[in-house]
Amino acid sequence: AYKAAGVNRISLGVQSLNADDLAFFGREHSVDEALAALDLARGLFDRCSLDLMYSRPKQSLDAWIAELDQALALAPDHISLYQLTIEPNTRFASEVRTGLWSPLPDDPAAEQFEVTRKVLADAGLPAYEVSNHARLGQESRHNLAYWRYQDYVGVGPGAHGRLTVNGRKMASRQHKAPEGWMQLVDQAGHATRTWETLTHEDQWQEALIMGLRLAEGLPLQRLIDKAEVEDVWQILDQPKVEALIEQDDLRLTDYRLIATETGIGKLDAILGAIAL
Repeated sequence: AYKAAGVNRISLGVQSLNADDLAFFGREHSVDEALAALDLARGLFDRCSLDLMYSRPKQSLDAWIAELDQALALAPDHISLYQLTIEPNTRFASEVRTGLWSPLPDDPAAEQFEVTRKVLADAGLPAYEVSNHARLGQESRHNLAYWRYQDYVGVGPGAHGRLTVNGRKMASRQHKAPEGWMQLVDQAGHATRTWETLTHEDQWQEALIMGLRLAEGLPLQRLIDKAEVEDVWQILDQPKVEALIEQDDLRLTDYRLIATETGIGKLDAILGAIAL
């Protein structure tokens, strides 16, 4: 049905090709079921992608490289790879706080990030975004809309959307729990929980956060337009940006700000430093 509707890409949340780690993540599918789903998807869609999580507790670099090799054989054109992040108010956060398990330490996690980028680049799938890798021409236009701060509709449980309505940038959020989402859709035809206007400050800050994740970088004119200012240095700290350029964490080319290979691993800190 999705293919008949015009969808030409499917992305599957495989999460892991290791049975023990799937159980740790709380996923109900098995590795064999994931592989069968990928096989089915490849027979239907022109473009198939899979998602994996890494930097798992006690995960070795060698084991992760072996899993990457397997993933490349399954989805040779586009792969999304996310480091495990412990979010507040989640089961994982409670388990870590009570000492049930410990996250992978920062140094091996950073090494896995760097090696991941090299392995995928060497295989012909460089990172076009922090966590997304593709062959040239196989980048996801759907995902690029997020990072280029274009409009998109959030539909499913917990989905966020950004739409321009009557010249105003609007943010929407759907009900998070799938069961409650389905009930609301049945009752009201939708499950939108919030629908609010974003301020100009909201917009340029979101555009900055999203745009610097891309290998192509962020056109500074986008920030000027979203913030409705005359000069980008009214919202960015010029001395700090210049210092980061000097130490090769940022590059400014054709009025486009780009995080370098060394800077991309420090992106959270960079974002916190350069915004006024």
